[in-house]
Amino acid sequence: MILVMLGTQNNSFHRLLEEIDRLINRGVIQEKVIVQAGYTKYMSENMEIFGLLPQEELEKYQEEADLIITHGGVGSIISSLRLGKKVIAVPRLHEYGEHVNDHQKQIVESFDKKGYIIGIEDVQDLENALGKVAEFEPKKYDAGNQKMLSIIENFIDSIK
Repeated sequence: MILVMLGTQNNSFHRLLEEIDRLINRGVIQEKVIVQAGYTKYMSENMEIFGLLPQEELEKYQEEADLIITHGGVGSIISSLRLGKKVIAVPRLHEYGEHVNDHQKQIVESFDKKGYIIGIEDVQDLENALGKVAEFEPKKYDAGNQKMLSIIENFIDSIK
C-alpha cells in the first residue's frame, strides 16, 4: 500500500494527486493508494481519499504503508522516517499557489542529499522516482540528529 500525505496546509496540492492518478491509469502504480489530502479537494476512483485524519489513524496508515509519498513538510517526512519507511517527497511550489514560498524545495533537497529520502523537484519526476524505490536503501534516520533539525529550524525561522 502507498500512503500519500499532503499535510495540513490550507492550500491545494492537486498537481501531485493528478500525477498519481495518471500513473495509476497507466499501470505504473498498481498498489492500493490511500491519501491524507488535508485541504486538497480531489475526487478519484483510483484512490481512497481522506481529508484530515485523526493522528492515531494516520499513524496506523503510515505503519502499514510500503511506501510514503509526501509533500515537503518536515513533520510528514520525519514521522515517516522514524517508522523506517521509504519516502518520496515532492515540494509544494509557490508558483502554483501551493505554499507561501518555496522553502519545501530546500527541505526536500536537504533530506535527499543526506540519503534519507528520494526527493524530487516536481511531480513530473514521480514516475522516475517510483522506479528507484525497489533499490533505494534509505539512510537510517537519527532522531537525535540535532544538527539536521537545527538547520531546518533555522531555515524555517529565516523565511518567516
